[in-house]
Amino acid sequence: MISGETSKSLKEWLENNYQFVEEENDKEETRYTNLIEQIELNSKGEEVLKILDKRTPIFILFNNYFKVKPIIHLEHLAQRVERNILDDEYYDYGKLCLLKLLGFTPRQLADIGNTPSPNLNDPDALKVYRDKLDSRSYQLNSASVRLTDEIKKVWMPNPDRPEADKLKVTADAQYLKVVVEDDIGVDIELDQRAEGFQWLVSFFIVFFSEAMDKHENAVLLLDEPGVSLHGLKQRDFRETISRLAETNQTIFTTHSPFLVGPNELDIVRVVELKNRKEGTKVHTTISSSDPAGLLPLQEALGYDLAQSLFSQQRNLILEGITDYWYLEATAELLRSGNVVSLSDKIALVFANSAGKVVYYATILHAHNLKVAALLDSDVAGDQAAQQESLIHTLGNKKILRTKDYCNGIAKPEIEDLLRETLIKVAVDEFGVDISSTAQTQINRPIIDIFSRNIVSV
Repeated sequence: MISGETSKSLKEWLENNYQFVEEENDKEETRYTNLIEQIELNSKGEEVLKILDKRTPIFILFNNYFKVKPIIHLEHLAQRVERNILDDEYYDYGKLCLLKLLGFTPRQLADIGNTPSPNLNDPDALKVYRDKLDSRSYQLNSASVRLTDEIKKVWMPNPDRPEADKLKVTADAQYLKVVVEDDIGVDIELDQRAEGFQWLVSFFIVFFSEAMDKHENAVLLLDEPGVSLHGLKQRDFRETISRLAETNQTIFTTHSPFLVGPNELDIVRVVELKNRKEGTKVHTTISSSDPAGLLPLQEALGYDLAQSLFSQQRNLILEGITDYWYLEATAELLRSGNVVSLSDKIALVFANSAGKVVYYATILHAHNLKVAALLDSDVAGDQAAQQESLIHTLGNKKILRTKDYCNGIAKPEIEDLLRETLIKVAVDEFGVDISSTAQTQINRPIIDIFSRNIVSV
């Protein structure tokens, strides 16, 4: 397509040479008209593209490579900026963003640090010197307060734990320092704090500094944000992303289930790369031909389901789902008959195996919940009941065994608590009457009798 100066020159040439077209030469006149129309059409297309280009938002990419260094030598940085010989792109980028947020250029702060002490007998010179230092101090303090407030919104420090969260930006001659004040007032350099906390501070410094001039109507692209934060802090940071999205459209990529909100699945897009020929695909629905693509979503939903474990103050841990069915059905039956039953304020939690009971007990106990466990008296149940960690967590009185409620049965399981009922169910459902066998083998677990007489039917 001919455009730009070439299009303009061609149009001028056609108009200047139109006089040489023979009169009533319809073919040439039609050709001339078509060429002019095509040139004007191209010109209008260019105008549209220019309008769209002006309205195209700025895309700003944040990644995990840049960091704000806790100590900056101002004169050294100012000279590198002036000579355009900056160090590694990410190394100096965080420094420059910090200074922009503070409202200074490297040279301004460096010159203040180089200011010689005035003559104490010259009040005017002394005032100018003091004003420079005070202005620097006030601006540094203002930035410190702002950063601290924003960090607290995301970091949400636990008041019961020694979690430092107060940022201080100070300057001494040619050195600018970023420190964190702990709960007893001791300053710790930023790079001595946790990796995740350093990343959060760096993120906000870069974001707020760039927001001064580049972020209006910009689209923010976050590449794997918060990977150095632990899971719960990532969930907190998800709220920060939502806040950013209120003023700037925000798109982020992640493999972390903690950055996927269960109430945000309508805005989640699964991205996968099956092969280089087809390229990257972005699904408009929550689907993927690669199971790995759905893994973060599955993990996110699994985590939220797991949180339902902590909804009740009292919890009874069972070995498996069948144990859960037995107790829940029996309790509901008794409630419907106005008979004393299992309290509905007790949550029944099944661990899928006897060996996992200790994990559930430990987690629930760590949340200061009341916990007890009901274990079969078979080999697996005995092994679980004898675990020192389970005994330490619950105590012997809260480890319930089926043998305590089934007299005369060797190694009873939970089914033996419903022995008579299950015998009747076997007759109704399978047409197998094992009542005589059960009466002659009263010491044998009912599950063993079922296995021999029903499974083989």
